Amino acid sequence: MSPSARRRVPLRLRRAPVPWDRQEPTWPAAKPSLIAGALKRAQSRPSGNWYVIGASRDLPPGRTLGLTVGSTEIVAWRDGDGRLRAGPGACPHLGAPLRESPVRCGTLVCHWHGLALDGGPFAGWEPYPAFDDGVLLWARLDDVGGETPTERPRVPVRPRRADAVDAVYTGVGRCEPEDVVANRLDPWHGAWFHPYSFVDLAVTDAPDGSAGGEDDGFLVEVSFKVAGRLVVPVVARFTAPGPRTVVMHIVEGEGAGSVVETHATPLARDDGGRPRTAVVEALVAASDRRGFAVARAAAPLLRPLMRASAGRLWRDDLAYAERRWELRSEGRFPG
Repeated sequence: MSPSARRRVPLRLRRAPVPWDRQEPTWPAAKPSLIAGALKRAQSRPSGNWYVIGASRDLPPGRTLGLTVGSTEIVAWRDGDGRLRAGPGACPHLGAPLRESPVRCGTLVCHWHGLALDGGPFAGWEPYPAFDDGVLLWARLDDVGGETPTERPRVPVRPRRADAVDAVYTGVGRCEPEDVVANRLDPWHGAWFHPYSFVDLAVTDAPDGSAGGEDDGFLVEVSFKVAGRLVVPVVARFTAPGPRTVVMHIVEGEGAGSVVETHATPLARDDGGRPRTAVVEALVAASDRRGFAVARAAAPLLRPLMRASAGRLWRDDLAYAERRWELRSEGRFPG
């Protein structure tokens, strides 16, 4: 295929596909010390105490969002101007669950005794700083994070929303945020653990700890399976800009500039005392192809497909993260 044809057609035909069990083993390259080092450096980076609490699209005006981050119960809603508001999830009067209370004209009204909150301090209720980046919702929880707070969260570089299609997947696993981050900092497992999605994977650059910040990442050549022997080859870079976030940027190939952000938010423990973590993954797809305008127009139809694809991967990856936590909790983790 000529270079011009390759630019027009992103699909490639695998001419000599290797069966799953005959591909090159990746365990010698996936050194436990290398993954542990990348995880440790990620955990040392500041977050400013910001936690992802959900998808922007999932909180329309008039609705509430309630969850417990760590041991901190929070509630979020939109005020009369559509701005995100967040604060303690228990009413300061007698502790009613504010996530079950209605929003009227941007004011959260406690359904027990009518205490009304407009998002500002009132009757002992103090708001948390909150931020809506257009794709994800964030809340700053200084008591949970214990770091030096920042005015805004560090939002990864993304394509312009007007030029992209975004979707957000959310799942919950019985593990800690570090187990989710460690999964993402192990790109070597892709073609072995997810053969239905990835083939011909090669990690061409891995961090040795000497680089810092944005340069501390993994460079991966991989092909996304489409059907049969049809694939879309890309080059992706994985970085961890914070202790609970891993970002994948497509740097070459179809969809260059597209981003997958994986955010891990600690939740309240389950009834058995096991930790729980929410995985909130933002997929922001972009392309410079003329036909992508059609994809943007069809975004409402594409988003469920994007979430389903992410969900299939995370069904496996949460099992990976849960197994990692189980072994760590029993002192049996070999890494």
